[in-house]
Amino acid sequence: MNLRQTVLFLFFTSVALLFFSLNRAWAQEETQSPSAFSAEIDVLEPKIQALKEEIVELNTLLFKLQEDLLFPEDSSVVVFLSVEGDHYFQLDSVKLSLNDQMVASYLYTEREQSALKKGGIQRLYTGNVRSGEHHFVAVFHGAGPQEVDYKRAETFSFVKEKGPVFIKLIVRDHPEMKRVEFTYETWN
Repeated sequence: MNLRQTVLFLFFTSVALLFFSLNRAWAQEETQSPSAFSAEIDVLEPKIQALKEEIVELNTLLFKLQEDLLFPEDSSVVVFLSVEGDHYFQLDSVKLSLNDQMVASYLYTEREQSALKKGGIQRLYTGNVRSGEHHFVAVFHGAGPQEVDYKRAETFSFVKEKGPVFIKLIVRDHPEMKRVEFTYETWN
């Protein structure tokens, strides 16, 4: 026998053994009464549910471990975005640069715009930086009053010290001045 014939022989033998074992399993299942079969299912059901819960718990722990490894607390920086009002500016997109390097770019759908207007906060960027002074440049693009195309770049500086830094970019209507303002807040 050559190699090809040996492989084919082993393949067909494996398939035959598989069918034989399946046939035996089906025969055993048919000989069991339906009540015995349902009793076995009832016994297995709590075990299956416990395994599902354990898998979800392990997945959560794995995700947290991955986040901790990728973004250590001592060097992490997280940037959020919120929109407060939409009378003077309708946000279409945002681009974010950290220390003159593009780190995020986002184009918003109508649904996402609606969620932001209702108080939603978007996590725009998560990354690592060394201790010291850093700056972000955020370029906001959208529509101003009377649907006029509007583009604005803002620079935000922060000092990274020990521990994580959280920055919230805020696009806010300023009713007294009848315009939009772009501000930010930081906290550790």
